[in-house]
Amino acid sequence: MRTIVFVITLLCPGFTAIIISCNARGAAELTHPAITKDSLIKRGAYLVAVMGCDDCHSPKRMGDHGPEVIPERRLSGYQQDLPLATVNGDEIKKGWVLFSPDLTAAAGPWGVSFAANLTSDLTGIGSWTAAQFKKALREGKFKGLDNTRPLLPPMPWPNFAQLTDTDLEAVYTFLQSTKPVKNIVPAPRQWAATK
Repeated sequence: MRTIVFVITLLCPGFTAIIISCNARGAAELTHPAITKDSLIKRGAYLVAVMGCDDCHSPKRMGDHGPEVIPERRLSGYQQDLPLATVNGDEIKKGWVLFSPDLTAAAGPWGVSFAANLTSDLTGIGSWTAAQFKKALREGKFKGLDNTRPLLPPMPWPNFAQLTDTDLEAVYTFLQSTKPVKNIVPAPRQWAATK
């Protein structure tokens, strides 16, 4: 009996060390590698592409296969020097939402909204903090500031509010890395002003 107790006493620390070692290795395998600025930019570029940010925020020209993003104006929003076509209020009353030919302006029951400049220029989001960016996408606040108007349709911020903090940080970091494009996007217009 003493021999069995002696053997168990000798083996317990060894088993304990093996169990601790296995758990530590398993935990290390589950942790993520350190997030670098480059990896955030890469992830942000991917998210901006798959979330369709170019669909509304990038001016386009017609190409052989339909609208194509103008690379030098990518993510700069509705162009400040582009006149807005007359909005047919009768079509809006019938329930239609209308888009400008390059898809950077939309008219609907709310009025006319213009896609924002998302580039790193000061006329875009270049002066925004990460907290402002997060508030804009999580709470639908204009410029990510309290006591401002809501973001207008067709901006799908309620969908983007579901992004993780890391994904929001990645999108913000990518947008801050973009080529700055100076472009002051017009203020939205109330419906009465568009008739």
